[in-house]
Amino acid sequence: QDLRPKSLDIKQEELGDMVEKEMASTSEAIEDAVRRIEEMMSQARNESSGVKLEVNERILNSCTDLMKAIRLLVLTSTNLQKEIVESGRGAATTQEFYAKNSRWTEGLISASKAVGWGATQLVESADRVVLHTGKYEELIVCSHEIAASTAQLVAASKVKAEKSSKNLIRLQECSRSVNEMAANVVASTKSGQEQIEEKDTMDFSGMSLIKLKKEEMETQVKVLELEKRLEGERVRLGALRKQHYALAGTYDATEDGEAKPAPAPRRGILKKPPLAQKP
Repeated sequence: QDLRPKSLDIKQEELGDMVEKEMASTSEAIEDAVRRIEEMMSQARNESSGVKLEVNERILNSCTDLMKAIRLLVLTSTNLQKEIVESGRGAATTQEFYAKNSRWTEGLISASKAVGWGATQLVESADRVVLHTGKYEELIVCSHEIAASTAQLVAASKVKAEKSSKNLIRLQECSRSVNEMAANVVASTKSGQEQIEEKDTMDFSGMSLIKLKKEEMETQVKVLELEKRLEGERVRLGALRKQHYALAGTYDATEDGEAKPAPAPRRGILKKPPLAQKP
């Protein structure tokens, strides 16, 4: 809810100040994330050893590389934004340019917030994983969210930039770098998870036949329960995405407040074929 720009509550002359404020806030969030990762690295070295230390170091190093790539992305985006304003405002002031292009400005603010939020969530997930209180899957989801918010920021900046702009080219290169670093976080997380699970491999060699049969039945019950839960979560995910599209304007709202897909345009090929003539 906080990421959604509230244009009705913001005066147009304040939009320019909000852009600078949000970009600075995003940069500050990333700097804080880098500091927190360094602290976690030091803590992991003091409190863990062996395979767990190796896994934690690999994950945290990949997170650090991702934060550095995001920091460069935000810096390049800020430079491109200034270039766009200077080349497009003409005789108008910076505030007047932002007010005139309020929709674009709101998109830029929303994208910047999304990048900063994603970085913060990634660090919190990494902290929980290192402390063995979180899930590896959280890191993977956060990495995907960062890649998506980065694409949003690039798209918002690209709308008004000149195609030959050097800052735009640099921004696109930074975006590719962020995607690569996010993929590295996913890869290091998955490999670390597999490494930890292999270390804790179960040994059934000392079990009797009756004990093995009992364990087998209990495991079958758990598998059925997890499959049912998985199906329920997939249904929930579909409903959440549908509501997301509805809020984004993809769906038309009905009179009772429910969302439904917009009707598809009629095509000629869907017309009812003519009936065959009787002999």
